[in-house]
Amino acid sequence: MEKDIAYTFQNGNKLIWKEVLKDCLPITAGIVPFGLTCGIMGRTAGFSAFEITFMSMTVFAGAAQFMAIAMINSGIINWGVIVFTTFLINLRHLLMGASLSPYLFKQPRILQYLLAFSMTDESYALTINRIEKKGYDLYYQLGVSFFLYIIWTSSTFLGAVLYQNIPNPLEWGLDFVIPLTFLVLLVPRLANRNALLVALVSALTAVLGALYLPGKWYIILAAVAASIAGGLIEGGRRNEF
Repeated sequence: MEKDIAYTFQNGNKLIWKEVLKDCLPITAGIVPFGLTCGIMGRTAGFSAFEITFMSMTVFAGAAQFMAIAMINSGIINWGVIVFTTFLINLRHLLMGASLSPYLFKQPRILQYLLAFSMTDESYALTINRIEKKGYDLYYQLGVSFFLYIIWTSSTFLGAVLYQNIPNPLEWGLDFVIPLTFLVLLVPRLANRNALLVALVSALTAVLGALYLPGKWYIILAAVAASIAGGLIEGGRRNEF
């Protein structure tokens, strides 16, 4: 009996890791050049290879890292301003964490911390898609989160070490690859009319916010608008029943 349980556990974990690799590999095409660029920009701004890699290891937030590097490179050395700015950029993580909280609160505290630290847009989207198809699996979320973590930190390190030998990353079409990566994550979510409506509200809010608001406030505004729209739609559906 114990051998059967051990076999089932091991076999189940193998299947989960195969699923993790299958889901993660397609989006690494956008993460690798993004990480290389982070390493290159860090070295250009005066960071050592160790410093910029350590930043990726401890921060693990691409948009926030790019903003911090750009601010330091432009002469802003007030850490309070840098931390506050990057905090605003990452406010969307509060919404992502809230949607996963029913699953995370069931885990031990140390796993809650690990999963919160390693949550990114990509790992969140993959985890939510998996929940809707097969249900929540702790090992799946851990797998995608730390697989992407390894890819990100490794890419940053390579970019930092090889920055003098790599041409301008923008010539690779990075500004095109990154939106494509997020489209890969978004399209599977547009499975019904409600999802399409929420995405449309978010897109219109983001575009208008980018045109008329300073800084990156349009990101937060779009996330809040999408959450409100989704809440109203779901609330309307419950009232119908």
